[in-house]
Amino acid sequence: MRPRRYGDAGQAFPIYITVVGGLLFLAFAYFAVGQAAANRNDAQTAADAAALAAAQDRREQLAGAWVQNVLDPAKWEAIFGGVAEGLDDSCWRAYELAAQNDAEVVNCGGDGPLDYTVEVKTNDTVGDSIVPGTEEMKSKEFATAVIEPRCTFDLLGEGGGRDTLPLLTCKDREWELDPKGPEDLLPEPEDLFDVHLAD
Repeated sequence: MRPRRYGDAGQAFPIYITVVGGLLFLAFAYFAVGQAAANRNDAQTAADAAALAAAQDRREQLAGAWVQNVLDPAKWEAIFGGVAEGLDDSCWRAYELAAQNDAEVVNCGGDGPLDYTVEVKTNDTVGDSIVPGTEEMKSKEFATAVIEPRCTFDLLGEGGGRDTLPLLTCKDREWELDPKGPEDLLPEPEDLFDVHLAD
């Protein structure tokens, strides 16, 4: 009768424990990476929304300025370039949208009158994980929204006075503006300007 062999089984058990421990460590590590990625995604979403909101508010103001000066085509070029009298800073909309996405604005501004760059920081931290220091770590991301004029006109052509106005071409549509016509026949803000995230 052969004696039972216990040696091999005894040697395999520590290896099994080591392998299981390693797999658990990897699982926790992947979980920590997932937490960080989700937090960064939340920050990017908040930054995108905040930048777009600020740019859309500026578009509304520029469109309003154009309507006020529709009878003075000499001011159109400046308005379509993002410059008009009485414009308010639109960063308040960025703060509002960031808060709705559980984040706060770190910085808001632009390189010119037709763009807004917003940096946000999440209110939530990455959370506890096996990676040291993540307990208090918050994600920061930024986004830039661009306001793009959609219209062209020719001040040197026919029109330009108070009786006739230049033909306004906005993408695929032409607007023959009537100085004596009702305001509700004028282009909407989205007809005059496009707003999108920078590539």
